[in-house]
Amino acid sequence: MIESERVAAIVAELAEAERTREPIERLTKRFPEMTVEDAYTVQGEWRRAHEEAGRRLVGRKIGLTSRAMQMATGITEPDYGIIFRDMVRDNAEIYEWDKFVFPRVEVELAFTLEKDLEGPDLTLLDAIDAIGWMTPSLEILDSRVELEGRTIVDTISDNAAMHSMVIGGRPVRLQDADPRWVGAALYVNQGIEETGLGAGVLNHPAAGVQWLANKIAAHGDKLHAGEIILAGSFTRPVPAKKGDSFVADFGPLGTVTCRFV
Repeated sequence: MIESERVAAIVAELAEAERTREPIERLTKRFPEMTVEDAYTVQGEWRRAHEEAGRRLVGRKIGLTSRAMQMATGITEPDYGIIFRDMVRDNAEIYEWDKFVFPRVEVELAFTLEKDLEGPDLTLLDAIDAIGWMTPSLEILDSRVELEGRTIVDTISDNAAMHSMVIGGRPVRLQDADPRWVGAALYVNQGIEETGLGAGVLNHPAAGVQWLANKIAAHGDKLHAGEIILAGSFTRPVPAKKGDSFVADFGPLGTVTCRFV
């Protein structure tokens, strides 16, 4: 494992990159010995620093769960990141484009848990049983690490490239709509850009929740009732330019929107 001094230095670099909007050089280029576990160590230290500063954890994001995302990034295994309360935004959020490094938008479902989930041996049915509500969402990505040649180690260290999420549409109980067959069309400036289906996420979006609870058990962690779990994109990430407006139409579940000014 990489030494604690290096972990602290990387966390400080990521904070500075977010402040200046200048991405840092790829971590795996400078530290080729870094492993996935090292990356989660960096993310854990990033989380601890922000919680000490007063930010409150309200959930987790799961990334790279669909073939669309894996093909877009060249990364073939899922990852996860932390969601703080100030990262959850209401429908029709307006973002200042100049405050991003490289903003991108993804179409996802967000789940709210009604029961705790603690791995490591959970099944898909355990995850389904723990989920109360699902809500149409957009994930807003930003990269504090340069994109060229990026690996999953770089992405995990950067909190899975998450900036925030936008919740909208019509929340429904999980048993009232099959998440595998929830579809969405993403419009950018009134033009159709992407379409997708929930089944694109590990064949069932709740499978991401199962994977996450089992994964974090190895780190001595578990999912708690009330947490929001952003299940992973079923479209490729769409870059956002200044002035762009995004509308994700989830059909009977309504729409979720955001704009960059």
